[in-house]
Amino acid sequence: MSERPPTSILLPTTKWTDACAEVTVQLGDGDELLVIHDGAEDPVTEQKESHEGVRLIAAGEPEGCSGKANAIVAGMEAARHDRIVWTDDDYHHPPDWLATMNADYEEHGPVSEVPYFVGQDPLSVVLEPLYASGGSLGLYLGDQIWGGSVVFERGDIDEAAFLDELRRTVSDDGLLMEYLEVTTVGRTRIVPIGGSVREAVERPVRWTQILRWHFPGTVAGICLVSLLVLAGAVLAPLPAAAILTVAHFAVYEVLGIRRWTAVLAYPSLFVFVPLLFYALARRTFVWGGRRYRWRGKFDVAVIE
Repeated sequence: MSERPPTSILLPTTKWTDACAEVTVQLGDGDELLVIHDGAEDPVTEQKESHEGVRLIAAGEPEGCSGKANAIVAGMEAARHDRIVWTDDDYHHPPDWLATMNADYEEHGPVSEVPYFVGQDPLSVVLEPLYASGGSLGLYLGDQIWGGSVVFERGDIDEAAFLDELRRTVSDDGLLMEYLEVTTVGRTRIVPIGGSVREAVERPVRWTQILRWHFPGTVAGICLVSLLVLAGAVLAPLPAAAILTVAHFAVYEVLGIRRWTAVLAYPSLFVFVPLLFYALARRTFVWGGRRYRWRGKFDVAVIE
């Protein structure tokens, strides 16, 4: 078997996290980890590229796109290799993570893993079951991309067109779905989310806006189904509670998750549906410390 090609791992972050260290020790000969930050004031610059194979890339302030999109553009342009892995700084990367991603590419071509979002505040905990069934399960069954763990090669996409559009939008993985077909492997990564009520509210606003601009038919379907299920939950609470709880334990089983929060599926519905419509009505949202107004798929204003 021939040796695998070297890999460029793109990891946007402003500080050196456990994930950075975990990926660093997995680098093989020729691999590189690009830690992409905003500028010289970010805490991550204290690392001063002291780790072999690690490069710090300053993306600068975003103009007309999100900070994450801006970072990915800078990383793609700076990366030296054809094989690219995108990842995030907020979850555990086990010792075989990079090797497994590369092996998956050799077997399947472009591959993505699946996130499961674990709440760090009461509201995010309550919403866990619906995030699992409405988000994680959809990614898994639909072979959709999670930008926190995806591998592909430059030749798999129209890179010039992709980067041009990425400079003018918010969602990196939402746009990549339009350029790349992947196989979603059956590995779920635990991603902590929330921590405050504000974060818990802003996150579904951003996720809903991504669906609105990239997959309007999907968000319309989610709204319709959510209203129908909510009506059933109001009219027949006991059967609905039983069905929703059992169904979400089944969802967790498919995702390989052992979490008690499946029992919150029924009350979660009464929080999720109003939040869904609130998210559609909102005109701005906060992500990574910046406030954005997303007026069209390629019409983004950074307003704070």
